[in-house]
Amino acid sequence: MYVIVVGGGGEVGHYLCRQLLAEGHEVLVIEKDAQKCEQIEEEMGDICLVGDASEMSILNKAGMARADVLIAVTAEDEDNLAACQIAKQKFNIPRVIARVNAPRNEKIFTKLGIECAIDAPALIAEHFKAETHLFTLTRLFTIRDLGLEIVLVRVGENSAAVDKPLEEIPLPSASTISLLIRPGEAPRAPAPDTVLNGGDQLICLVPTENVEALQAVFKGS
Repeated sequence: MYVIVVGGGGEVGHYLCRQLLAEGHEVLVIEKDAQKCEQIEEEMGDICLVGDASEMSILNKAGMARADVLIAVTAEDEDNLAACQIAKQKFNIPRVIARVNAPRNEKIFTKLGIECAIDAPALIAEHFKAETHLFTLTRLFTIRDLGLEIVLVRVGENSAAVDKPLEEIPLPSASTISLLIRPGEAPRAPAPDTVLNGGDQLICLVPTENVEALQAVFKGS
């Protein structure tokens, strides 16, 4: 696939480009900073174009018309939004993905037709939540196309789910528990008669609209 990355000079874009190249994809980086472009090309080859991805002349030079995916990962939401809108509306790019730096802007991206907007601060916050063990539910991965979430749930010590078999626990519609993680035991797929303990951790697949309901089931009092 031909992938255009807007803002490859930052840490996120740099890492992403390396991974895409390792997978054998054709990659072009559009980067405003000429010095960063030089650094990218020194490490990854002739894959960088100096310019502003909101300018039609730059996008035409980049071969936007034949791109399969555009990923905008600059530190400026305005730049990411502009690049994605032009890619969708002017070039009909099948897939556009934008980094959102300010969580308050995610709704703006969605409202303006950018279906896949990655809220970077929220992702970082979820990783911290996973490490602190202070939260009932941590979002691990979102499957946007299907409206599903993969989440980690911790069973509260005072949860109504404690000492009950899974088959008696009222899970939200279309929710599935895929893995049970219990201290001192090997992780395993739970059976319907598996009795839960306080402190158990569960990897679950749940529709996005049911995440809060799932959290409520396992939260302690």
